[in-house]
Amino acid sequence: MSIIINNLSVQFKNGVTAIDHVNLDIPTGIYGLLGENGAGKTTLMRVLTTLLKPATGTVSINGIACQEGNYEKIRRKIGYLPQECSLYPNLSVQECLEYLGGLANVPPNDCRLRIAYYLEQTGLTAQRRKKIRQLSGGMKRRVGLIQALLNEPELLVVDEPTTGLDPEERIRIRNLLVDFSANRTVLFSTHVTEDLAATCSRLAVMQHGRFPYQGTARQLLQLSEGHVWTCTVQNDAEARQLSQQYQISGKQYVPNGIGLKLISETRPTIPCQPQPPCLEDAYLYITHAGQ
Repeated sequence: MSIIINNLSVQFKNGVTAIDHVNLDIPTGIYGLLGENGAGKTTLMRVLTTLLKPATGTVSINGIACQEGNYEKIRRKIGYLPQECSLYPNLSVQECLEYLGGLANVPPNDCRLRIAYYLEQTGLTAQRRKKIRQLSGGMKRRVGLIQALLNEPELLVVDEPTTGLDPEERIRIRNLLVDFSANRTVLFSTHVTEDLAATCSRLAVMQHGRFPYQGTARQLLQLSEGHVWTCTVQNDAEARQLSQQYQISGKQYVPNGIGLKLISETRPTIPCQPQPPCLEDAYLYITHAGQ
C-alpha cells in the first residue's frame, strides 16, 4: 500500500488555506506526520480518508484515484482514528466494538476474535463489560484505536493516538502500531516527537499547510547537527532573557543553576557546549529556521 499526493491544496470557505500545493509519497510501513496543532495534519488525513474534497491536486491510494467514484472502494481499505472519536456511551466496550465491526462489514466470528485480541493488546480486557461512558479519556482513545483496526485495513490513519495515555500505555500502543505496520501502511500523525522517534524511520514535518521537511529521521537529525547547544544560567530571569534570543528546547534545574538547551543557527554568544540533537531539537530547528 502506497500513497502518492500531487499538488494538493485545501481551502476553507473562510478563505483559510489549510494545505498549500503539497507533494508527498507515503510508502509501506509507519510514516510519521509531525507538526504543531493547526499545521494542517488533520485536514490532510480527512482528505486521505475521503471525508474532505481537495480544491486542487490528486491523491492516489495504492493506484486508486481518490475521487468520489472510488470513495467506497477506498473506505474498505482504510481504518481511521480521528482526534475526536465518537463512540456510543450507553453500550459496553464489547457491544460498541461489535456494532462498529458490523458497520465495517467484518464477519461476526472474525470480529469477536479480533476484539478479544486487540483488547488484550491495548490492556482493556478487564474493561470489556464497562459502559463507554464509564471509561477514562485514555481508555476511550484505545477503544477508538481498536475500532480502526477491526477491518484489518491496508491503510491505517491515526491522529494523535497516544493523547491522554500514561507512559506505559503509550509504549504499548506504539508497539502495537509497529507490529501492525509489517505489511501495511500506517500514517501516524502527532505533535509528540518521542512517539515518532520510537516508531518510524520516515516522516514529514508539516507547518502552515506545507512540508518544510520530508525524509528519514536520521537525515533530519543530520540537518540540525551543529545547531544545538547547552549552557547553564544562574536563574529564571537569565533563562527568560535567553529565550528571547534563541529557541529553547530543554530546561532543567541543576545544582549550580538552570541547564538550558538552545537551538541556534550559529554558536550562541554565551559560554556553551555543542550537543548532539534529538528528534525534538531537529524538529524545532527545521520549523524555526530563519526566524
